[in-house]
Amino acid sequence: MKKLILLGLATILFVACKQEVRYTQQSPEIDTYKKVMDDYKKMNWEDYATHYADTAKIANNVIKEKALTVAQAIDKNKDDAKLFTWVVEKEEYEMVVTDKGETWVNSWALWKGTLKSTGKVYDIPFHNTARFIDGKIVEEYGYWDNSEIVTDMMKQVEPPKTEVPEQTK
Repeated sequence: MKKLILLGLATILFVACKQEVRYTQQSPEIDTYKKVMDDYKKMNWEDYATHYADTAKIANNVIKEKALTVAQAIDKNKDDAKLFTWVVEKEEYEMVVTDKGETWVNSWALWKGTLKSTGKVYDIPFHNTARFIDGKIVEEYGYWDNSEIVTDMMKQVEPPKTEVPEQTK
């Protein structure tokens, strides 16, 4: 009976020690995502694309059904680069493995963009999350509030208001 109890305890300890890591701040996937961010900051679009699967979708501030391909996202980033210069600061990363066994890297950072036409600087905190399969990003979501930029840009393109003369009675 003692042997059976010891064997049971040994089995429990062995199984407990073999648990898979479900949360970490150091992983190959995090290293890959840091390279994605470095390529974004340097506007190195050729290398940027190599971190994504061919079928990857990127959904920044949109629902999954409106996600872009990597090529479309790069084109959008190139359009943004015509309007802004930017830096990314205060980066934080974590990796989680979900109950379904999916591997996701989450990142938080501060995007500081300067609108070229006005010189105004925008400090925008953002969150990205990217799902990895076999070392490649297969889907990515980004979230941030760009309402201040949109409002300012709308002011730049609004036609001047003209006064309507009062009608005489």
